[in-house]
Amino acid sequence: MRAGAELSNTGFSDDELRQEQEFIDGLYARVDALRGDTEAAVTDALAQGNTPMQARLERDILVAERSGLLAALNSVDGSLCFGRIDLTEGVTHHIGRVGLRADDAERTPVLIDWRAAVARPFYLATGHTPMGLRRRRHIAGEGRRVTALHDEILDLGDATRTGHEDPAGDAVLLAALNSARTGRMGDIVRTIQADQDRIIRAPHRGVLVVEGGPGTGKTAVALHRAAYLLYEHRELLARRAVLIVGPNPAFLGYIGEVLPSLGETGVLLATVGELFPGVRATAHDTPGAAAVKGRADMADVLAAVVRDRQALPDPVIAIEHDREVLMLDDGLVRVARERTRAAKLPHNAAREHFEGHILNTLTDMVAERIGTDPYDGSNLLDASDITQIRDELAENPEVWSAVDRLWPRLTPQRLVADFLAAPEGYLSEEDADAVRRPVTRAWTVADVPLLDEAAELLGEDDRLARARAERERETQVAYAQGVLDVSYASRTYEFDDKHEEDSEVLSAHDIIDAERFAERQEEDDHRSAAERAAADRTWAFGHIIVDEAQELSPMAWRLLMRRSPTRSMTLVGDPAQTAEAAGAGSWEGILRPYVEDRFEHTRLGVNYRTPAEIMDVAAAVVRAEHPGFEPPSSVRSTGVRPWVRATDDLPGAVEKAVAELTPEEGRLAVIAPRDLHRRLAARLEGVTAGAEPDLTHTVVLLDPRQAKGLEFDSVLVVEPARYGTSDLYVALTRATQRLGVVHTGALPPALAQALTK
Repeated sequence: MRAGAELSNTGFSDDELRQEQEFIDGLYARVDALRGDTEAAVTDALAQGNTPMQARLERDILVAERSGLLAALNSVDGSLCFGRIDLTEGVTHHIGRVGLRADDAERTPVLIDWRAAVARPFYLATGHTPMGLRRRRHIAGEGRRVTALHDEILDLGDATRTGHEDPAGDAVLLAALNSARTGRMGDIVRTIQADQDRIIRAPHRGVLVVEGGPGTGKTAVALHRAAYLLYEHRELLARRAVLIVGPNPAFLGYIGEVLPSLGETGVLLATVGELFPGVRATAHDTPGAAAVKGRADMADVLAAVVRDRQALPDPVIAIEHDREVLMLDDGLVRVARERTRAAKLPHNAAREHFEGHILNTLTDMVAERIGTDPYDGSNLLDASDITQIRDELAENPEVWSAVDRLWPRLTPQRLVADFLAAPEGYLSEEDADAVRRPVTRAWTVADVPLLDEAAELLGEDDRLARARAERERETQVAYAQGVLDVSYASRTYEFDDKHEEDSEVLSAHDIIDAERFAERQEEDDHRSAAERAAADRTWAFGHIIVDEAQELSPMAWRLLMRRSPTRSMTLVGDPAQTAEAAGAGSWEGILRPYVEDRFEHTRLGVNYRTPAEIMDVAAAVVRAEHPGFEPPSSVRSTGVRPWVRATDDLPGAVEKAVAELTPEEGRLAVIAPRDLHRRLAARLEGVTAGAEPDLTHTVVLLDPRQAKGLEFDSVLVVEPARYGTSDLYVALTRATQRLGVVHTGALPPALAQALTK
């Protein structure tokens, strides 16, 4: 169907709409062709194994760029192109979520990537500072069809008008804010505001703190900042990847489609509970246990636990060797232990040194017994005799049994599990009671930083891994040699009856040896940088973004700082929403141990999500505890006041309220204390309790912590008196349209007063 016919079905037929529709049709024709080209380019790049290092780097960048482009092309809708800027000198640029070029020799840009410098006036230009623009156009669409245009005139001296002028310039923003939610965050490339753009494009080195209250778009800004940095620093970040840390799995699912829709795949999304390879912790401790585990001094506690595993004999260890008994006592082992500790190596890596000291000590014992002249006390053994004695001791199982008792190989999991099973002696009685648990219990989120700290203290004894790798390499070389031998034998047989000059033809034997041939057969690692990073605890990311950063404990920050040796980070959060008992709270408290005061701090002060009627209620709750609290300013008002309902039948009242609040389009969240979920789910059709919520369902059941960072069209808050102030503030500020409260007992006084005004 031609553009004109399609437009006539929508009621639009003017030239401006027709021209934009024809342009969009041309873009999608190019997109359809690019899909096949992109898939082929990525496949070809991945097939390029055994290439020089620089070529591999270029290949990895190509894969990252093209894979990201493919992801974006596969997810684009009518907003593939969402804007146009007309410059005063007559030049026009269309702006979109990805960049596309023409097939001409100059590769002329057809669609400008929103992250390109030339696109920036689309977000920053104003009538006071037009930045060379005559007009800014917002293009609205459904699928591939243009449905509306909104023009902003920036050069007031230009009398040209299109009939699509938007005098206020906020029609597109308000349409996006009032649209029904889908259970998945969408990108904001069409509606990035000037204050958000400055944060998105801030320099990527150093630590940037983005503070903002509910609904200020700080999460969306952080995600778009990740996309911008990947665009602007492609070579570095394609190699090192970007890590985005979120508060819970539901939140990561909620934001998971944003970056692929913007063409970026070189990003690892994870919770703190997923940042230790081989462990995926989703269970949570009691607030008291989480607070103890999260304290900074737990690093010293674990260091003490490790040191205590470097044992001394009690009182001696007897080792039978060559019909003699060798006695390792406290004094001898103490000397070996202190000399080993002086090397300042992690525990497992230091074991080789300890082994050497023990073997030397035992060798001296044996040498003294069998090699001392009984008349003058001189030693009759030479160096070769001493070496032989040491080698014989190294083959004695009792020696290694003693070493294992005195300096055991430890895993982080075993060390932390044993400590938590018996923490007494390392913690106060109260703290020990809070964290004590059986060895067999599942890992919690607060355990993961402890595991990471333990791994740092223990290190790895990689001798076994090196030996295994060497054996594998020898096997590969032997196999390669066999292949070359077969090739040589075949060539000899083939040329036996030919002329002598034919024998000068080179064979594989002549141009490559077995070792190099084996190297060329090694498989390339085709995993993305993000995939490799997820499996490597020691990976150093190019940039780290932390959402709800105020909730992380000091121990969690130690983990993250190890992943960011360059301290290139964007931290997003709101101290007023701190709910975790172990949360560090202030930005200075979080960052001073690592960067002192060398960080940038900026604040987003406009609330795009929460209507003024709801925000006034939420702010009153916080002001009751913090009188000087200033909430972000809401940009809109719906005219719908939040309501409250007391009841003696909580499940029945919730069921009735859900029926009233469930939108025809969009999503409803029921936010209730976790222990009420099973009772409430039994009365709500299609709602389950206990599992991670599926946010794409029309009605979801959450507790306040699960709701952090999320937004819904309607929200029902259940039993608010059971929440702390920060949890209640979070629960009250998730709604974009309507808010209801159901309770059985008394309401918090500040909430009761605000709801009855």
